[in-house]
Amino acid sequence: MPVDEEGLKMPSDVLRAPAEERYADELARLRAADTDPRPPGWHLSARGVRRFVLGDEKLGVTRKFFGDDPLVDRSIVSLMGNQGLLLVGEPGTAKSMLSELFAAAISGRSGLVVQGSAGTTEDHVRYSWNYAMLLSAGPSEQALVPSPVLAAMRSGSIVRFEEMTRCPPEIQDALVSIMSEKTIAIPELGDEFAVRARPGFNVLGTANLRDRGVHEMSSALKRRFNFETVHPIDDPVFERTLILAQLAERIETIGVPVRMESDVADVLVATFQDLRRGRTAEGTSLTRPEAVMSTAEAVNVAHAASLEAAFLDGTNVTGAHLARQIQGVILKDNADDGKKFKSYIDHIAKDRSGRSKPWREFYAAARQLRLD
Repeated sequence: MPVDEEGLKMPSDVLRAPAEERYADELARLRAADTDPRPPGWHLSARGVRRFVLGDEKLGVTRKFFGDDPLVDRSIVSLMGNQGLLLVGEPGTAKSMLSELFAAAISGRSGLVVQGSAGTTEDHVRYSWNYAMLLSAGPSEQALVPSPVLAAMRSGSIVRFEEMTRCPPEIQDALVSIMSEKTIAIPELGDEFAVRARPGFNVLGTANLRDRGVHEMSSALKRRFNFETVHPIDDPVFERTLILAQLAERIETIGVPVRMESDVADVLVATFQDLRRGRTAEGTSLTRPEAVMSTAEAVNVAHAASLEAAFLDGTNVTGAHLARQIQGVILKDNADDGKKFKSYIDHIAKDRSGRSKPWREFYAAARQLRLD
């Protein structure tokens, strides 16, 4: 990152670069050292992909996914086969991040993405046309506008299909023949014209468990995917490491030095894990809020607290900053969640306020929140 005349880091010109750019050095080291057999069309071997996702200290490759390591192995095996891979789980469990990492390591690019929504059309899955060229010269390959799926088939790459169950059933089912035949026919260019997938092509989808029932997948489409459930992180040390790692990436873009010490991060992790599980580490039962208390939301709170500390207070992050910023997560879904969090403050946070300075700061600031 460039620095200004005072030696401070200047913000990047993009908020978030794709994984293949953020980790370009790591990918280059992995390719240079990768002597294992590579599946057809892959940029790295299966072991190389695993090292990229789970880390390799000898090569200076950082761990990027914290959780179920066997899930990573099973996912890699799925992507080598004929079936697609669908990562399912609660919101904020790093499904999209994991799909991006797989695509970057396997294909060298992660930007071939279909974003599922009620507005997703068959054009996003198959192809559309440049209508100016179509009207002037008729159907031609030059007038064809490929979808991300078609582009991935041509190049032998992974295509990511985010929030698949948010698409209408007829759009989901456009994938059935594509995944079976690995072919997209384009009859406008002739009866026999078709694009056939090159080695390395596969579909990597994500779906939130809370979205089941929005648009249930057909049995035919389900059969064409291996399902893997990405669970929330249970290990507080893993979760703290991931939060601090992702926070460091975000803070690098703002150009202002600010730190979150590990004992402050421990307060954040403990609060989120307690409320997520509905019980404390000591075994005290809690009323779980309806709000999504995911690791991704914890990273958002850490980021917001860091911005407050850096730009408003000129200090490092304290427990008070966390308390003030967590309100935006707690009050997101249900007004009753404020009462549940207030009970947590009055009992759990109060009891812990004697443990450390960050807990005292957290408790004192949380008592001032308007949670009704």
